[in-house]
Order: sequence, then C-alpha cells, then structure tokens
Amino acid sequence: MATLNRRKFFKAAGAGGAAMAAAGIAAPAIAQSAPELKWRMTASWPKSLDTLYGGAEAFAKYVSEATDGKFQIQVFAAGEIVPGLQATEAVGAGTVEMCHTAPYYMWGKDPTFALGCATPFGLNTRMQQSWWNEGGGEKLMNEFYAKHNVFDLYAGNTTAQMGGWFRKELNTPDDLKGVKMRIAGFAGAVMAKVGMVPQQIAGGDIYPALEKGTIDAAEWVGPYDDEKLGFYKVAKYYYYPGWWEGGAMIHIHVNKEKWEGLSAHYKAVLRAAAAQSAILLIGKYDALNPQAVKRLVANGTQLRPFSEGILDVCFKAANDVYAEISAKNEDFKKVWESIKAFRGDQYLWVQVAENTYDTYMMIQQRKKTL
Repeated sequence: MATLNRRKFFKAAGAGGAAMAAAGIAAPAIAQSAPELKWRMTASWPKSLDTLYGGAEAFAKYVSEATDGKFQIQVFAAGEIVPGLQATEAVGAGTVEMCHTAPYYMWGKDPTFALGCATPFGLNTRMQQSWWNEGGGEKLMNEFYAKHNVFDLYAGNTTAQMGGWFRKELNTPDDLKGVKMRIAGFAGAVMAKVGMVPQQIAGGDIYPALEKGTIDAAEWVGPYDDEKLGFYKVAKYYYYPGWWEGGAMIHIHVNKEKWEGLSAHYKAVLRAAAAQSAILLIGKYDALNPQAVKRLVANGTQLRPFSEGILDVCFKAANDVYAEISAKNEDFKKVWESIKAFRGDQYLWVQVAENTYDTYMMIQQRKKTL
C-alpha cells in the first residue's frame, strides 16, 4: 500500500509540474533570474603548484557548478595579468574582479595585511581558522580591507611551514648575519633585526635567484611545494620550523564594489566555494607533505631544526617589531591585540588535551609501534 501511495504522489507531482510548464510558470525561478557573469581572478602562484593554484581552480569550478555555469571565473597564474605580489592591488583598482593570494605580500603597503595571513610566532592553522570564524578575525580584517576597496573570503591554509633552504649550516644566531634570504612580509622585518638581508621574490622567481647565488637562502611553503620548485637541487640544508608561519591563511580578495553588487545568492555561492576550497587545500597539504619530505631526504636533503638559541633571538626580535608597529599603526594594533589574546587562551588549552595526545602518539611513531 505504501508503494502504491508513493507512486500516486510522484505521478501527481509530475502532472503538476507539467501543468506549471503548460501555464508558462518557471519552476527554477532563481536560476532563470540569476545574471550571467564572467569574472577574472589572478593568482599569486605559478601553475606548477597544484596545491595553491589548484585551490584557485577548485574555487572557480565550484562556483560554475553551483550556478549551472552562469557565474564563470577565469583563473590566471602570477604574471599573466599582473605580478603575483601585486594581486590585491589589482583587485582594489578594479583591474580584475578577484584574486587568490597571501595577504602578507601587501606588507609594504600596510603591515596590517600580514595579520590576515601569517605572523612570526603567531597562531597555528586550527587557531587561525578559529580566530577568523569565531574570534572576530573576519570582521576585524574586513573592516581594514574595506579601506583598500577589497572584501575578503578565507580560502584555506598552507599549514605550518618549513624554515627554508640554506646553502650553509646554522648553529648560532651569528650564523644568520649577512645571509641574503628570500622571505616574505613580516618575517623579513624580523630577519633584518637579527642581521639577515631579506628579499621579497615571487614564487616562480626563487629558484633562479637561489641557483645564481643572488640569494643565499629561501623559504616558500613546505616539502611538497618546495620539491616541485626544485630548491633541493641548489641548497642542501632544509630548516624547520617556519616560526614566521605556524599557519599561513590563503584568501580570495574581491573588489568591494563588485562584491556589494552581487545578489545574496551569488554571495552565498562564493562563500561556500571558498570554504570548500579551504577544506581541499588543507587536506592536500596534510596528505602530500609526509611523502614529499621522505623523497627530499632520499635525494640528499639535510633536515635541520633551528637551535633554541636562534629561535629565542628571533622571538625577541619579533616582539620588538610588534611593539614598534603597534605604537604607530592603530589598525595593526587593534588586530594584533585580538590575535595575541586569542593565542594566549589557545596555547593554554592545547597543552591539556591535543598536545598531550599528539606527543604520546609521536613517541609511538618513533618506537615504530604504530
């Protein structure tokens, strides 16, 4: 009897749909009323990086599928329209509608940009996501971005990064002095305080600079991306951790006027697409980095931890830079105070459960019992 009732229901529904069509009533009214849009998105990455550039492509694909192809976003690699480090400025100026980038590339314009991406001895990946979504981070940063004609969508994280590739071994803080290193944003200011010479170079240009000796060291992301860019071929020592990027948030910047001109439906689609690409990006890094670091070591890479002495000197230098910038930049101070308070609570809590659990499991891994 139940089966018969369901058949009657679907038959009636089908008849009703046919009647609506005959009467000229469009069932998918939202889809029909949605405008067709074709936007351009410039990325800060070369196409060879299937993680970062792949995240931009995944975002565009999701938007197209969720709108039945009505909202098309064409993705361009760094340099195809504008240089990778100028992506956000291109969005603010309206040269392109959006970009896929790391906001700390805008450090030179205003150091507050870096707080929406990664800062020395800041939050790790999970803490960043929590601060962004639940700790007021999104609101604070979008208030700041509005001054630059940009609206921001969080689109993922590289997870904790490595400390970079060096031609020589580092043992003491003195070994840092005079080293010319490709290092982006906030970390460059800290490195300068400890005697290094920071260089800001886009991802696709790092290898030739390292190969030619224009720079002595370089950091990019982590094992998988670094392997793809070939750094292990021209530098032997691979240091960890990247204390300036315990997690690096990746963002999609949208021209503010273009964002405000979108329907609520399209805004929701972009938010959902950014969230989906964030999940995919983090998952990729977690899955791919372990295998990549094994391959790098097999190819002769020498893994080295930064000494506690080096970390202590850099930690003090970072705090000095935070204080200096906060004293003269109200936007920076406001956001940094929020992050700092959040960081204190997070590291208090993470010691109790997560870190204790992970530490025990890592001991088992070293014992080869897993």
